[in-house]
Amino acid sequence: MSSSPDLSRILPRVLIVSRRTVRKNKFVDFVGEYHLDLVVSYGAVPVIVPRVAGVHAMLDSFEPIHGVLLCEGEDIDPSLYGGDDALSPEQLEAVRRLHPSDAALDHEKDSIELLLARRCLERGIPYLGICRGSQVLNVACGGSLYQDVDQELPSHPADSTVCHMDYADYDGHRHPVRILPGTPLHDWFAASLAGQERDEIMVNSYHHQGVRRLAERFVPMAFAPDGLIEGFYDPDAYSPGEGKFIMGLQFHPERMRKPSSDEFDYPGCAKAYQEFVRAVVAYQAKLAAVATQVLNVPLRGLAGVAPKLSHDMEKQRKVLVRSFSLAKNMYFGGGDVQKTAEAERRDLDAGAEFLETTAAALNSQQEKRLKQMGATVRNASGYLNSRLKVSEEREAAARALMAKMSVTQLSSLAAFYRAMGSICSDVLDAKLQPPSPTLHE
Repeated sequence: MSSSPDLSRILPRVLIVSRRTVRKNKFVDFVGEYHLDLVVSYGAVPVIVPRVAGVHAMLDSFEPIHGVLLCEGEDIDPSLYGGDDALSPEQLEAVRRLHPSDAALDHEKDSIELLLARRCLERGIPYLGICRGSQVLNVACGGSLYQDVDQELPSHPADSTVCHMDYADYDGHRHPVRILPGTPLHDWFAASLAGQERDEIMVNSYHHQGVRRLAERFVPMAFAPDGLIEGFYDPDAYSPGEGKFIMGLQFHPERMRKPSSDEFDYPGCAKAYQEFVRAVVAYQAKLAAVATQVLNVPLRGLAGVAPKLSHDMEKQRKVLVRSFSLAKNMYFGGGDVQKTAEAERRDLDAGAEFLETTAAALNSQQEKRLKQMGATVRNASGYLNSRLKVSEEREAAARALMAKMSVTQLSSLAAFYRAMGSICSDVLDAKLQPPSPTLHE
């Protein structure tokens, strides 16, 4: 039997949603080969999410998710970003005639990709959006799009006109973009930008839509001559070495290659994928650290035994175990308020904090359960302390309410409770009477 490791269980997983097309009168799902090659070459496993009905409700089955790469596809439904009325019926018809394959909407793909994008944003999962993927990211964060750049983008001087799509030269088409200093994109292309006055490179693009209003959390990285944003990122979620990467590129660095060659136009073209996968690897390691260092249990798919904990980590582990034990005793036995010391309450808080933060590493069902447990643990000591005051608070509330009642209302209320007390006494006496002997023939 081979002793080689099972790499499919060790390497990080990057989800990529396929695009649907028709071939030989049948639907076919596909993902561009360049995307897959680059993800694999830098050490991650691409997991293709098929664009089929119902998949959006099965995303938990693709866990663990260490990264998401979204690319290629039809226009996003304008109702998702409030762009329904941006174009007149005549303009829409002109767009559909000019871009028949791209202007068709795919609601299932929209649903799948927006769910994945929001999951990444909520959990801090690395995300790279190329072309449509950048638009999905912006919409997921509350931004909006131009339904058609040619129809809607404000006019610019003639010498600033730029072509964003060339059907006759899909791979070879290029247009200039200006890259902003101090951004990751500028760092990636630094060697190619050295000595330039305008910090420009020539990029490949294939789109007729683009970012109109950039979501507040993002910062632009590049602009086309007509002012269209060609790249953006979240500076608070960008540190590949720490597993942080949230970025959208409107252009296609994976296709920027020299004719009849796999050599890139610029050395920085591959950096988007290299740094993205670096973040994916770091994110997986971060999840593994939660499992091995806090729980002292190896994460599924990692070989070997969990490392021995340091003194501080062992102390933290004992606090967590004590926290759960306290919560369990309170839940099943009611606990003793007088014995719930301040130190024990701090232990409960530690357990609740762990449960709430660890939920981010789990699937949605586990996350929901752990958050419920965290809330239970956090509320335990508070509940026990408040139980002593319940009767006093109820009495005070009753007195306050009755003080506002008239004498007639109070008399009626008293008569009602006397009647209820008499009925309750009679029923209770009947229940306490021994059963009558049964006569047998």
